Amino acid sequence: MRKLFYAGDHILVGDLTCKAVLRYSRALANSGQSDVVSVPTLAEGGTTVFAHLIIGPASQIFSTPVEHAVADPDDPAIIERLEAMTRELEPGRPSWPDEMEDIPDLDDFGIYSDY
Repeated sequence: MRKLFYAGDHILVGDLTCKAVLRYSRALANSGQSDVVSVPTLAEGGTTVFAHLIIGPASQIFSTPVEHAVADPDDPAIIERLEAMTRELEPGRPSWPDEMEDIPDLDDFGIYSDY
């Protein structure tokens, strides 16, 4: 689980969700576009809720790990959708073998990545 810092606050998201959001955000920034995405996040009471983020060229987001996290609210369908939209914007970009090494690769979790 990671804290995804956005607009002066943070949300708690699963590792793979965070990686997919950051990848898509970079692709949008590189293409001068923006988009609204909905991602599962862990609420204060421990339930999974959805956060809606607008990401694009002006986004200033970053993440840090959460120690001793008990849940990871990743949703494979959402991650796959974010990855597909990223591939549309950056079809030639390779995978991230040397970036965000503290988060496992998406393929390690059965999430198909065509990079």
